[in-house]
Amino acid sequence: MIRLGIDTGGTFTDFVLMEPGQLRVHKVLSTPANPALAIIQGLKELGVFGQEIDLIHGSTVATNALLERRGARLAFITTSGFEDLLTIGRQTRRELYNLMVEERRPLVDREFSFGLPERIGYDGKIIRPLDASALEQLVKQLKQHRIESVAVCFLHSYVRADHERKVGQRLAQENIHVSLSSDILPEYREFERASTTAINAYVAPLMERYLRHLEQELGEAKLKIMQSNGGCLSAKAAREKPVTTILSGPAGGVVGASAIAFQAGFRRLISFDMGGTSTDVSLCDGAIMTTTETEISHLPLKIPVIDIHSVGSGGGSIAYLDEGGALRVGPRSAGAEPGPICYGKGQEITVTDANLVLGRLEPKHFLGGQMKLFPERSFDAIEKLADQLKLKAEELAEGIVRVADATMERAIRVISVERGYDPRDFALVSFGGAGGMHACNLAERLRIPLVLVPKNAGVLSALGMLLSDVVKDYSRSVLLKAEAISFNEINELFKPLLDQAIKDLTKEGFSRQKIRLLRYLDTRYVGQSYELTVPASSKFRRDFDRLHLRRYNYADESRPVEIVNLRVKAIGLTDKPPLPKLEKKGKSLSSAMLDERVMIFDGQKYKAKIYNRQLLEPGHFLAGPAVIMDYESTAVLPPNWQAQVDAYGHLIMRMKRK
Repeated sequence: MIRLGIDTGGTFTDFVLMEPGQLRVHKVLSTPANPALAIIQGLKELGVFGQEIDLIHGSTVATNALLERRGARLAFITTSGFEDLLTIGRQTRRELYNLMVEERRPLVDREFSFGLPERIGYDGKIIRPLDASALEQLVKQLKQHRIESVAVCFLHSYVRADHERKVGQRLAQENIHVSLSSDILPEYREFERASTTAINAYVAPLMERYLRHLEQELGEAKLKIMQSNGGCLSAKAAREKPVTTILSGPAGGVVGASAIAFQAGFRRLISFDMGGTSTDVSLCDGAIMTTTETEISHLPLKIPVIDIHSVGSGGGSIAYLDEGGALRVGPRSAGAEPGPICYGKGQEITVTDANLVLGRLEPKHFLGGQMKLFPERSFDAIEKLADQLKLKAEELAEGIVRVADATMERAIRVISVERGYDPRDFALVSFGGAGGMHACNLAERLRIPLVLVPKNAGVLSALGMLLSDVVKDYSRSVLLKAEAISFNEINELFKPLLDQAIKDLTKEGFSRQKIRLLRYLDTRYVGQSYELTVPASSKFRRDFDRLHLRRYNYADESRPVEIVNLRVKAIGLTDKPPLPKLEKKGKSLSSAMLDERVMIFDGQKYKAKIYNRQLLEPGHFLAGPAVIMDYESTAVLPPNWQAQVDAYGHLIMRMKRK
């Protein structure tokens, strides 16, 4: 069967089509108002619309709905007396010394937060039965307020979910979308559990409509959705639990980057995905790293997601002067419409416009020559702003690039230096349409010794979706002292989660031989508030101490440890497309040269060569300065850098030895 990966980005929608013996890539401008339009357009242009294909889609529908606050009309139901749970939160301030800090906005208005008389204790005993008459009265209120979706989170429902299930069954009779915390996140900590459940309920109706519409349009295609944890799942499962798709696009990029890096022989990498609207970075120390502590739009999201840090710095990020006259870049983006000034419609200067002025883009060969750029528009706009600052246009353009680079450098430091890792021990895997233009500068600033720019770097997130497995996560809070329980008893506690995992993946069509089950423990020193996750083995205590030492620079082997949560990651192994080696035809490097142009680095002008990446062969050696043009991305080799093409067509870039 033909397999297709689709990544919906802010500027472009990317397609990677895997057919027998070949890989085809394609890009179309995104249609933010209705992402399905760009998908259908791309399928038609690829000639596969209406065919029976296996399609994996990285969706931004849930993400955008959350960021833009345009989800469902939502209500929140909790135990009576705790109606302010989402509003109060953890009572922490993001900016401790800012008196004018922006107030955190919960997804649910206080008037739509309702309490029901009921109470289940921490041990699962029913202290107060659910009041059925109060539930009936609440149902009438929800209908009066035209509520579309409801999040239900009772205290201690992670231990016993009877009351939540009764509420869910009653609301389902009224055709109201309902999300139960015992289904979404059966773990203790009521605020994070409530927040995650509310996010799911907020985006569920929108995702339901979008996925059903897309499935109808696709006809015979078998649709899967990329998840935030690096795996995919069926469209049906995504409709039931859309919260798992919040970071699906960036997750595909990390999966693709790690697969490429491992193939090229690099087990430790920092993925650097620079697209049109944002940059996403993640660190992989021999394996993709996940976390259960993340936020989106300042809302806690406590489900397993790939540990990705995002900043608003991309090719379409807008440059402007703030009230104090300082140069700023992002987080606001020109997006796909109107796009950068050089696209022909935009009116605001972007990072892409700055790169074009500096000679780091070749307008005649952008998007394989299929999309016309207008460099004179970029130069005129940058020159006009530069006059206000008494600078030359080229000086301002370099300033814009440096500001964008500084933002991305800080992002990489967050996921490396701040977590006990030295960037010098890693390779920087750069992808996304704009990543290759900034990767070498970032590596130099962080003293990263090597940059890997994969073949098809501009669509690597879509390729990563083709390389993903079906992944489902399960968890259970236990709150047990490690010294008071044997490892055999821990194994017994895992059994219900393992049985459910096997049952769910069997429904997805996987045989037992294609199922892998990974077990983890959330552990902490007794008295601590938060946990670290380690593999579930008889040596989990030793692993916890080592991880604690790396993360916090201390460990106390004499201090008692508590097991907070059990976790199971269930993997359904898919048939992945092989990544073919690049054919060597024996052509010289000169045959891949398209042109020469002037490039500017640190105020100096250089005569640089422009290469067609499609004509590069294994073993070709390039010296900077140079521009390597591909259909979907551009890579820049600064004057003090050199690159070699490996057997798979990846660019391995290193600084020249002095």
